[in-house]
Amino acid sequence: MQPERDVRPFRDLRNAFGLLTRLPVAGASPVGSCWAWPVVGAVVNALAAAMSILLADIGLPAGFAAVCALTVAILLTGGLHEDGLADTADGFWGGRTMERRLEIMKDSRIGSYGVLALILSLMARATLITELLSKGEALFALIVAGSLSRAIMPGLMATLPFARNGGLAASIGRPHRAAAIASFTLGTVISFGLCGIPGLAATLAAFLAAVIVAISAWSKIGGQTGDVLGASQQLAEIAALATLVALL
Repeated sequence: MQPERDVRPFRDLRNAFGLLTRLPVAGASPVGSCWAWPVVGAVVNALAAAMSILLADIGLPAGFAAVCALTVAILLTGGLHEDGLADTADGFWGGRTMERRLEIMKDSRIGSYGVLALILSLMARATLITELLSKGEALFALIVAGSLSRAIMPGLMATLPFARNGGLAASIGRPHRAAAIASFTLGTVISFGLCGIPGLAATLAAFLAAVIVAISAWSKIGGQTGDVLGASQQLAEIAALATLVALL
């Protein structure tokens, strides 16, 4: 039994990267690996930040470097969370009944609300990353935002019921509350370790963004789906970045 305990953290990390990124990592998606999701966010945004800093250092405009950072992050994740944001916006605001909202969210086509949500999200993040680059704070701030925005997702999965039986969230399952707490704790430790008190403020901002998404999801569709989790990641990342821009 000892070897099994020794390899489990590495197996969980492999599963987390296999689920949340397009990296060539062989792994399943057991919900028990959700404690490692903040690590995935940290790595994705560290790579995105490194690209933006490199481009800025060779003299390219900070705005262009910020757009390239977002491009790297989207390529690494396959736009998983952006897709969830778009579907959630379409469903929440495009349907009049709970059943119709869920039907719209399941539709692969994107509507006007989804397009607007993506545009606003990308503009917000690009603007905030540009400002962080100009302050010389992009690396740690992006790592913190990437970590926190994944750290809050297991909490939504553990507390909200499934809005429908099918879909990504239901197929993954419901994490134990201990795993959700571990995920949020890890994200908080990373935030404080890299950014100190501003990192704790960013943690609070990401948490409040997740609460807003949770309340909206409960009101609109009676629970959570994979799309809702993606929307929570996007809004939590924006909230964390905005807080760090204001305080760093």
